[in-house]
Amino acid sequence: MLTRVKSAVANFMGGIMAGGSGSEHGGGGGSDLPLRFPYGRPEFLGLSADEVECSADHIARPILILNTETKRLPWTTGYAEVINAGKSTHNEDQASCEVLFVKKKAGGTNSTPNKNTSTKRRSSLPNGEGLQLKENSENDGISLYYWSLFDGHAGSGAAVVASKLLHRHIVEQLQEIVEILKNSAVLPPTCLGEEPESMVANSRTLTRAASLRGGVGAPGSPNTPPTRFFTEKKIQHESLVTGAIESAFKEMDLQIERERTVYSISGGCTALVVVYMLGKLYVANAGDSRAYKSIEEDDLKFPLIYGEGKKARVMATIGVTRGLGDHDLKVHDSNIYIKPFLSSSPEVRVYNLLQYEHGPEDVLILATDGLWDVLLNEEVAEAVTNFLPNCDPDDPHRYTLAAQDLVMRARGVLKDRGWRISNDRLGSGDDISVYVIPLIHGNNLS
Repeated sequence: MLTRVKSAVANFMGGIMAGGSGSEHGGGGGSDLPLRFPYGRPEFLGLSADEVECSADHIARPILILNTETKRLPWTTGYAEVINAGKSTHNEDQASCEVLFVKKKAGGTNSTPNKNTSTKRRSSLPNGEGLQLKENSENDGISLYYWSLFDGHAGSGAAVVASKLLHRHIVEQLQEIVEILKNSAVLPPTCLGEEPESMVANSRTLTRAASLRGGVGAPGSPNTPPTRFFTEKKIQHESLVTGAIESAFKEMDLQIERERTVYSISGGCTALVVVYMLGKLYVANAGDSRAYKSIEEDDLKFPLIYGEGKKARVMATIGVTRGLGDHDLKVHDSNIYIKPFLSSSPEVRVYNLLQYEHGPEDVLILATDGLWDVLLNEEVAEAVTNFLPNCDPDDPHRYTLAAQDLVMRARGVLKDRGWRISNDRLGSGDDISVYVIPLIHGNNLS
């Protein structure tokens, strides 16, 4: 009975924080605008409407995993999630996973990524389709793998929209540079930097004699444009991809801003994205989710943490400084909008898979803050390192089981004093979403 009372209070408080449970997915204040996309759980879970409703049990908090008997994610990626303990009616986390093909635009520019004309999308989700791309199309473009997590706040609307559309913006931005990226013989573009101020001043200094000698337009004439000098900077392909991802995040944020006038898109969200292409992983993070790489070898010399999210309180209103949406958010009891103080630009880090050989226990872990708020990086790495060797190495489901194990460790067990994890610490009452991505598959593709 006490547990149910606690859950009811948590649901009530969550509804207040999210602007009321009745309008949680839509706009605040009971907006009559239609939803951009209906609420649901990640498509790759393949849940029915009844199953989605059953998963929203804030007392039992069932852990949802991929049905590996009928569905598989690229690279045999594992995934698991659980709803919060009552802070909001819906699970405000969202996730998406795609195998995509980037092809150069067939003339002109397309400013509406949801009208996906020249981009081929190969669904990797139902019944294992799309796990391998057809080689005969590789000469026309570049294939990429895409994983994403979105943690919504003040409603799930922005997270749902971003989970449906951000990958399309990334593809559209990559279309502008795909010809450069797929042809190793093409030299990287050159950026002309500004000439030094001292050089500009010197080039414009003429002696009186030189001025008298020169006619209009002649060398030495005051009317002759001064000689300009530029510093050439070679832009590497890696930087082009990073810039494309950054631009895609900004375009996604602008689309949310535009469409909130015609659709009900509530709140905002953090965004954690991983893109694999041409042998490299690009990890883009805007918010407090985190990507963590767990490896067996202790002597490898590369950073283990990628896109570690930072928490920071902005005007005592929101707990992150980066993210998407939040265009209508104001400081409490004021007319000051928070958005000018937030950034949609992600932090992007790159890891070259070709530099290292990875084993089956070397994984990249993506998770929302529901995991990281209660488990240290080292605890997560130790849990995965101990779990995977005990699984059948030929079992493709083991990464899903590893993701489930991490969610269970962070959620804990419901006791009289709430959800508790190891050492009787307080467990996570937040939504928790986790990917476990085996890196060995990236080596096999390269």
